[in-house]
Amino acid sequence: MTLSLPKPCLCLVTDRSATSGDLVERVAQAVQGGVDLVQLREKDLSGGQLLELAESLLKVIGRRARLIVNERADVALAARAQGVQLGEDGLPVSAARMAVGSGALVGRSVHSVQAAAQAEAEGADFLVVGTMFASRSHPGEEPEGPGLMRQISAKCRLPLIGIGGITPENAAEVIKARASGVAVISNILAAPDPKIAAEKLKESIQKAWRIHGKPTGVT
Repeated sequence: MTLSLPKPCLCLVTDRSATSGDLVERVAQAVQGGVDLVQLREKDLSGGQLLELAESLLKVIGRRARLIVNERADVALAARAQGVQLGEDGLPVSAARMAVGSGALVGRSVHSVQAAAQAEAEGADFLVVGTMFASRSHPGEEPEGPGLMRQISAKCRLPLIGIGGITPENAAEVIKARASGVAVISNILAAPDPKIAAEKLKESIQKAWRIHGKPTGVT
């Protein structure tokens, strides 16, 4: 049976360049603050380095959150992480599923209704939809906004996680657009206190979910 995500889901995407502190420690603090899902996304690391980091994160995360690895299904399997996150043009879902096992999470990043429909048809477990708002990680890129989330949610029954420039102040807009959660990088990792930053985001999406949450999606 495939793992599920909590509702609403707060996802932290790692980026060592976004923090001057120790990444593992800051992730641990963020999980204490309410992060449910950690996506290990460090594209400059070798396979061995990524595996070592994944294992370190799993130790501090424990059972309080789930860890997925960006693109590297082999690393996810070796580390015994809970799944893999695929780029829009990444591995086919079936190939990733074969690598990590039928019970693991397989997510897909999408930027259009067409890509979302294809990912759902391929058997993805959830989608990360972007870009919601202007963000540090995509400078100069015009964000699609929550409107894209509404369009995708109208056609897709998978859990949807919005990403891109999300803060406690605008996170409710994403949930209102029928997302099942949000994903952030800098808002937590670059914060003076990752635990407090995560708590504020979690409070924001939980409040919005109580008002706008839909019965379908994550369980």
